[in-house]
Amino acid sequence: MASHHHSLLSLAASATTFSVILLCCFTLIEALNGGFSVDLIYRDSPDSPFYNASETHSQRVAKALRRSINRVNHFKPSSSVSPNLAQTDIISNSGEYLMKYSVGTPPVAILGVADTGSDLIWLQCKPCTECYNQAAPFFDPKMSTTYKSVSCTSSQCESLRKTSCSNDGTSCQYSVSYGDQSFSNGDLAVDTFTLGSTTSDNPVSLPKTIIGCGHDNNGHFDAKGSGIVGLGGGTVSLVSQLSSSIRGKFSYCLVPLTSRDKKSSKLKFGSDAVVSGPGTVSTPLVPKSPDTFYFLTLEAMSVGSKRLELSGSSGSGDLEGNIIIDSGTTVTTLPTEFYSEFESAVAEEIDLERGDDPSQFLSLCYKPTSDSIEIPSITAHFTGADVKLNPDTTFVQINEELLCLAFRANQDVTIFGNLAQSNLLVGYDLVKKTVSFKPTDCTKL
Repeated sequence: MASHHHSLLSLAASATTFSVILLCCFTLIEALNGGFSVDLIYRDSPDSPFYNASETHSQRVAKALRRSINRVNHFKPSSSVSPNLAQTDIISNSGEYLMKYSVGTPPVAILGVADTGSDLIWLQCKPCTECYNQAAPFFDPKMSTTYKSVSCTSSQCESLRKTSCSNDGTSCQYSVSYGDQSFSNGDLAVDTFTLGSTTSDNPVSLPKTIIGCGHDNNGHFDAKGSGIVGLGGGTVSLVSQLSSSIRGKFSYCLVPLTSRDKKSSKLKFGSDAVVSGPGTVSTPLVPKSPDTFYFLTLEAMSVGSKRLELSGSSGSGDLEGNIIIDSGTTVTTLPTEFYSEFESAVAEEIDLERGDDPSQFLSLCYKPTSDSIEIPSITAHFTGADVKLNPDTTFVQINEELLCLAFRANQDVTIFGNLAQSNLLVGYDLVKKTVSFKPTDCTKL
């Protein structure tokens, strides 16, 4: 049996999620020639603005698991079922990533959720009819010389779902909402969007970027942030708006939360995001609706030497596009019947006393009797790509006494979460329509 000695100390923060802060001008042309990079910072590190020294590991784990429930709902919106070298910083908050960027002229610093499950870049704006609590001032579009409303008849307005015309018929209004009751309504506009760089003193300025100026917003958002930066596959996402300059490429490498190395994770764009070399495997991106989400095909999971095959919908055998890869969800979710089979296979490989998760969120838990236990090797078999998962994050410590399998049953949506993606260089190529994985020590990037 393939196994791994799993240190309890290294597991202490495993279930806590990541978030991204894109820390933020040379021009876009200069960026195309030279590129730039920004660090990805772990939420609970002392360098993070969200660091809480009084919080215990167990409290962080409990919060992360609760956030994961809301995150899964995020995938059920109520409205529907020489290239640029860019690199950003990731920092965890509310189960998602945060990006610090600037908008407008003069530039105003904004901290928003960086979301691979959303498209529109939106932020809270003045005047605010209804807004959630926000520590920083709301963005005032009247103070930006480059802010311009988008007309109702424009292609930008027509490219976004759920838009309407303002009462005076002059400007495009947007509306986005999600199954977790989060929403934003406001004006669709264009303005200058500025990204930072750790490799240059000069940020990159992106003129005429489509944004949503939200005047009516509420939901599961943190007061330290403002809105969302969409990194999904839809036409108005940041990735799509940058598509020609970055040639449809972006990648990230998430440092395991168990790592004692304080190096930050990385999110890159353009030619710097190409994933290649020994150990690289690639799987097709499957075009499905909504085009926001990144769908892959998971054919099987292996536990040790035992391979478990997934069945298609209604037993049809059609597996294509059956899983969403998402950097903002903590745990990996699997179809209910298959999860039971998978959990049983894992349980067969571990000879320890079972325990119960007090929150009943995770169902396979153990009471370790020493500082290390043997964790079976787990491999995700995507079409054309066998991805061996990092043993340090297939189990998480939810309190001082319990270790639990970081997978969960969910019949509605199957998600390949960020714990399973740690210490993998994950590259998206939206031109070739592939996602590539390469085993990588993310602290070395």
